[in-house]
Amino acid sequence: MNQFAEQLIHGRTHVSPKRLGEPGPNALEKDQILLAANAAPDHGRMLPWRFIEIQQASRQLLAEVFEKCLLDRDQKASKLQLQEAQDKAFRGPLLLLAIANDADDNPDISKEEKLISLGCAIQNILLRSHSLGYGSGLSSGKALKTDRFKRLFELSNSEDPICFITIGTLIKDKPNRIRPGLSQYHTVF
Repeated sequence: MNQFAEQLIHGRTHVSPKRLGEPGPNALEKDQILLAANAAPDHGRMLPWRFIEIQQASRQLLAEVFEKCLLDRDQKASKLQLQEAQDKAFRGPLLLLAIANDADDNPDISKEEKLISLGCAIQNILLRSHSLGYGSGLSSGKALKTDRFKRLFELSNSEDPICFITIGTLIKDKPNRIRPGLSQYHTVF
């Protein structure tokens, strides 16, 4: 593997959204990051996924939904817990929501294959972000699976929110992650 690919793949690590701040990608860089998704395997351009960018002007609406979803689960949530739920909406300069779409009724392409395509698109976004010098991380949570959340983003019945992708500048270092050895995930049959 050439040195650039090795460094790109093995140099990228998950960064918590709490550790990502300004500056974020400019308009050209954002386009480059998002265009990397279209190189994912997609079974003849069926595009079983999409991404929604949550702009700063919409973050308060997302914060309110996070708070309401927490209250739906725990009516005794403290003010601190409610504030922490809201704060999640404001982390990172570029916030994307990854959506899986199972609308295509082609019986030869399973839902699992479509999710793998989305996973590849996400990985391409993460790698392109890293190549531009940005940190990135994935996050999810119970709120994503609620009707309240789906209504906020006007998702169809065939669409499922999978995770958030947060991209920005690393504002707080973290220790290097020890990756698993090959023998931990590879066997020969």
